[in-house]
Amino acid sequence: MLRTAVVGTGYLGKFHAEKYAHLPSSQLIGVADINEDCGQKVASQCNTRYFKNHQSLIGQVDAVSIVVPTSHHHAVTRDFLNAGIHVLVEKPIANSVSQAEEMIALAKKNQVILQVGFLERYNAALNSVTSKVSSPLFIESHRLSPFKPRSMDIDVIMDLMIHDLDIILNLVNSPLSDIAANGSSVLSNSVDIAQARLTFDSGCVANVTASRISQKSKRKMQIFQENSCICVDFQALKVSHFSKESQKYHSGIPEIQCSEQCYQGHDSLQSEIEDFLDCILESSSPKVSGEDGRDALQAAHRISNIIAR
Repeated sequence: MLRTAVVGTGYLGKFHAEKYAHLPSSQLIGVADINEDCGQKVASQCNTRYFKNHQSLIGQVDAVSIVVPTSHHHAVTRDFLNAGIHVLVEKPIANSVSQAEEMIALAKKNQVILQVGFLERYNAALNSVTSKVSSPLFIESHRLSPFKPRSMDIDVIMDLMIHDLDIILNLVNSPLSDIAANGSSVLSNSVDIAQARLTFDSGCVANVTASRISQKSKRKMQIFQENSCICVDFQALKVSHFSKESQKYHSGIPEIQCSEQCYQGHDSLQSEIEDFLDCILESSSPKVSGEDGRDALQAAHRISNIIAR
């Protein structure tokens, strides 16, 4: 059993604490938050201790989730990595690529795991299709959300689009050769709606749209490759697969085979945390590494800089 803790008990942090409190391979030692009321409440709900300072956890835990504002990711993560403690840090990995590089180097130096919390990589619908994606030609993604006051410390690219950037970089697995982008601030002081067009050395092109000022939530991706189209609905946990039957035509039109599969009841956050703990126990690599977090951050920064020109 691993001794675990959560730093940051806001909206997402409390869910991390709940998972650690109930997983058989975890003993939740405590939660830390500078907001005592919030921290005490989550500690009570999870039957664990509250710590005012995250550094008080050092020496008492083996692994920690860091769910604090992005501006604090680097400093808090660095404290735990330097102490030889395994870290699952929420996305984006850090404010800058140089900070991410330092975090990766520290994890390697101290021989601990640095995992980045890209929750969609553990989405059952996405996981069901990754083995079917070989040479994507075109990808289109939409990640839309109604306006929410939280996460206003980062723009929509770092808040929402970065999920799809991470997925696409992983699926295409080819150097990114060109980016075109545009976006606007509407309700906040940073970009609230953005669109980017990514071109890869392989020839694949991806159109990525993200908005946090939409009337309805939408999280969908379409992946086109030779003779097939795969549609992933991350929100409904549904996959639709359309493929061309090679030898079947009707009046010169190829026959299209359609299939649909739903994956209701899957808990992506639990899968993410289980992967983190299993990798520690088995000395294996996480599905989403520090390097993955750095690469997605780098692409996100390129998009933000293009829009800011």
